[in-house]
Amino acid sequence: MRYLLVATTAILLVITVTAALPTPDRPANLNKVSPFYVGVSFCGNTSAEAKLLIDKVKPYTNLFVLQSFPISRNETAIYEILDYATAQGLYIIINLTTYNKTYWPMQFPIFQNAQSRWGDKFLGAYYGDEPGGMQLDYNWTAFFDEFGYHLGNASATTLNAMYAKFEESKINGTKPSDYSLETQNYLDLYKLDIGFANLKSADIKTFVSDYAFYWFDYLAGYDVIFTQFGSNSSYVQNIDLIRGAARLQNKDWGAIITWKYTQPPYLDTGDAIYKQMITAYQAGAKYVILFDYPYVEGGNPYGILQDEHFYALERFSNDVMAASKMMTLSGDSIADAVLVLPANYGWGMRSQNDTIWGFWEPDAKSTQVWSSTRLLLFQYGIHLDIVYDDPAFPVTGKYEHVYFWNQTS
Repeated sequence: MRYLLVATTAILLVITVTAALPTPDRPANLNKVSPFYVGVSFCGNTSAEAKLLIDKVKPYTNLFVLQSFPISRNETAIYEILDYATAQGLYIIINLTTYNKTYWPMQFPIFQNAQSRWGDKFLGAYYGDEPGGMQLDYNWTAFFDEFGYHLGNASATTLNAMYAKFEESKINGTKPSDYSLETQNYLDLYKLDIGFANLKSADIKTFVSDYAFYWFDYLAGYDVIFTQFGSNSSYVQNIDLIRGAARLQNKDWGAIITWKYTQPPYLDTGDAIYKQMITAYQAGAKYVILFDYPYVEGGNPYGILQDEHFYALERFSNDVMAASKMMTLSGDSIADAVLVLPANYGWGMRSQNDTIWGFWEPDAKSTQVWSSTRLLLFQYGIHLDIVYDDPAFPVTGKYEHVYFWNQTS
């Protein structure tokens, strides 16, 4: 299935947004509202590397995310690392990629037994990666035409038949009106995923990171989504999209700080990352994570994290973390205004030429949505939520200012 392809790098395209970013030395108006977690995402290759990183960050973080593909196939290493992390007082999120018929019989019991082994230190399962981004950017025409794909009880024939519906809708001239079909197909794919269904049935909280379609990821059943900060994109629009989706659908959200460059040094400067963490915190994120990939043999023993990045984490901790390692959310997190997009309108919104659901070119609505978004981002910055028109999640009574995508004034 499309969204089950695990991306090990963040494929982030440029979003041009003009907005005033808050860059305070210290956040203001801190109210004890909810737990807050800050930490690192370990993507190394050995238990020794993981323990070294844990020892480095444990004085000023409270979260460790295991996100190593080699270790996800090694039960002994999984338990060794997570036992060590929790013994150091860290909360854990476990990423063992997605359902695989060879390894899932070993992997799923780890999730099932996590609560009894690690107690409340176990927060949940990080399952898959970038489902919305993969939908938006993958070459699905070539994929389905040449390969098909099946997983669990979803056959290549079934998925190709679903894809044929998309193609037929374009051929018969109903392209602009068929986004609801694509929305349903996107959500239906989650129902076909055995691993995701297992986790939901076991009442295990599910996490994922993404750079598009947060609204639809939540609809599909994810409990927590991490919006990706990275590349040369503005993260203001990402914050507004994910917070709006989380607020109306009553979910939690976070930010994962990923690559700015596709080659060393990969990450942004420590100062820039500190400001990004502060912005996410003030916007209401419940999680902030630094993505640590790749680990190169004979290179930095801490992956791509340099002294300046560790200092940014420590500075952030000293500024806003409580002594108990349980942080509190900022009083600045509530948006004053909301922009309501068309129902099921899966437009990438990264440029005026972005695709809709990865299949269609921009349509007659795109220019107006683009203009409305730019105007309101400039006016409100991180105090804007961006949501979709959906009677199940009304905006009435939740915002002081409500704007619809086709408003002229």
